Amino acid sequence: MQAEKTRKSTKRLKSAKELNRVVIEYYQECHEAKRRGKPLGWMPPMNGAIELCYAMDIQPVFPENWSPVCAAFGLTPRNFEITDGLGYSRDLCGYLRNITGYVHGDMHGSHVPLGGLPEPVMLLSPGGGCVPVMKIFHILERRFPQAKVFYADLPQVAVEDIQQHHLDYALHEMGRLIAFLEEAGGSRLDMDRLKEVVVLSDKACALWDEIMTYRRNIPTPFSAAEIGIMFVMVTRQGTQTAVDFLTAVRDEVKERAQAGIGVIEHEKLRLFWDNIPLWYNMGVFNYFEKMGGVVVAETYSAAWSLRLDTEHPLEALALKSLMSYPMVSCVSVKKRKEMVLKACREYAIDGAILHRNKSCVPITLGQMDIKRALEEELGVPSVIIDADHMDDQNFSIAQFETRVDAFMEMLYERKGIE
Repeated sequence: MQAEKTRKSTKRLKSAKELNRVVIEYYQECHEAKRRGKPLGWMPPMNGAIELCYAMDIQPVFPENWSPVCAAFGLTPRNFEITDGLGYSRDLCGYLRNITGYVHGDMHGSHVPLGGLPEPVMLLSPGGGCVPVMKIFHILERRFPQAKVFYADLPQVAVEDIQQHHLDYALHEMGRLIAFLEEAGGSRLDMDRLKEVVVLSDKACALWDEIMTYRRNIPTPFSAAEIGIMFVMVTRQGTQTAVDFLTAVRDEVKERAQAGIGVIEHEKLRLFWDNIPLWYNMGVFNYFEKMGGVVVAETYSAAWSLRLDTEHPLEALALKSLMSYPMVSCVSVKKRKEMVLKACREYAIDGAILHRNKSCVPITLGQMDIKRALEEELGVPSVIIDADHMDDQNFSIAQFETRVDAFMEMLYERKGIE
């Protein structure tokens, strides 16, 4: 089996295959909002502004999330070429390089899937986030000078170090954001409606957490090849759409787990993936299956569930903004190591794949510490894969297969598998 470039992953969940419909409907909604003159704002994922926008009938659009779509459809080389021509370094984040090239090229050409992104009326950067994401919005501000701009000034503090004065400051910035959205969008915030949205967002997170627990079953009912279902956790936080879709996924995964139906017929090795997936080649997750290996857990899936205090919606969203990007800017290496070790214990991991990601150095930092801790504390061996979550020029399929084959053979020997 060859994990060729731009290869899609093989999916087993019927509900996950419904994701195509959910994705298409989301981008149709974005374009319909533009046609109707509905307020429309571009923003990063994982911040409290998403629920605010849905509560205030403002259409959120996510340029960072658009980058995996571009990678899946093979648009990234064209976008990277444009960015290179603008003088940006190839060592920068692939998300930044892709979206910069996209907005400076033909945004709605015949080669662009789903109609592309509608131009923003507002640019919202309401959370800390990672440095490249903040720079993306500086670039977008110059590209779309007619858009109204909001920036929050939030501290970048580790999740475990958040104190009341940090939350008070975030609440102040949330107040500024609400005032901005009321003026730019033309409607006042209804607190009852906001609470409804926050309840829906928390329900989606609860469903997501429940879905992930079923992956602990042996055999696991679904693998990292299905991780695209997180699309609703990025774009649909606070909507009934996310709750309905994840309920269907939960029900199917629960049924498969109870029936003992695994991803493959004979699950021999349970694997963990550290770092962001290769969006242009999700098929690499299926490559392990030829030797009975299944990627049953990964760090990235843990980043999208933040439970919310539904009785105090504004405080909950302010805290969410402080905790945005929990794998990058708001977590210490010590905490990330603890997260990986905890997952490997809970999911009975036999071996870990550490993706040394050229496009995201912050997530990659500390991997040698994690590698050492896995071996010394859990006896779990690991292998480092050199790649890039966006740029396939930084990924060698031959090198990947050589390292994985040797790693899997070693795991076979350690477990005494014939």
